[in-house]
Amino acid sequence: MSTVLSSNMTPSIDELSINGVVIDAAAIATETGLHADEVNPDHAARRALVVRELLMQRAAAKGLRIAGTELDDEIVDRLLEMECATPSPSEEECLRYYAANGSKFRSPDLVFARHILFALTEKAAMTRVRARAEEAHRELVQHADRFDALAKTLSNCPSGQVGGNLGQLSRGESVPEFESAVFDSTHIGVLPGLVNTRYGFHIVSVERRIAGLALPFEAVRKTIERYLSEHVRHKSIQQYLTLLASSAEVRGITLDVRPGLLLQ
Repeated sequence: MSTVLSSNMTPSIDELSINGVVIDAAAIATETGLHADEVNPDHAARRALVVRELLMQRAAAKGLRIAGTELDDEIVDRLLEMECATPSPSEEECLRYYAANGSKFRSPDLVFARHILFALTEKAAMTRVRARAEEAHRELVQHADRFDALAKTLSNCPSGQVGGNLGQLSRGESVPEFESAVFDSTHIGVLPGLVNTRYGFHIVSVERRIAGLALPFEAVRKTIERYLSEHVRHKSIQQYLTLLASSAEVRGITLDVRPGLLLQ
């Protein structure tokens, strides 16, 4: 038995079969509807059906299911547990991953900031809004102590009523343009230029920065163990499906059985 290994060719026949078991057109059509966001929905559907049928046949061969019944998650888990058992990562492996990926295991950087928003609206021309923001920015560069008063009188953000105070910010809490402006520098005080976001033009003052600290190994050990276990398990399942496909007779789809591609 053999499998065609090329991945870019169009199937030569419409009928899909795996080791002589035919998948009918109705099943393919139903599965295709579940892959509408794929580049090639038909190919993605056929690949998914092939993987499912391969697992069904293997489960039956191992006595884990009765012929003609549907393959459920419990049977799949039992099959993979039986044939894709993966060892838990050792402490040495976890420590090695921790040492090589220190930047992932830090408390978040924090910034305390204020801003004045000059909002863009349908009634206000962008050039006029920007000019007002630039004028206020020039004043604050010279007189930062006026920030509170100008925020209360000029800002279109509710925070203006508290001097533009945004409190404590961490990454992921603001729009990307604003986040980049406040986190991707070490500047303290009024930022040297306006920050342009989808909401308008911002004058931003960074009051304080607190750099994130490295988290101790014991605090992240369980997280690392779960990640490494999942990574090894995923790779093992990839190799397992590749082995099943390589030794099967598959018609109606050209499969690339390189590790990983059957799980896409």
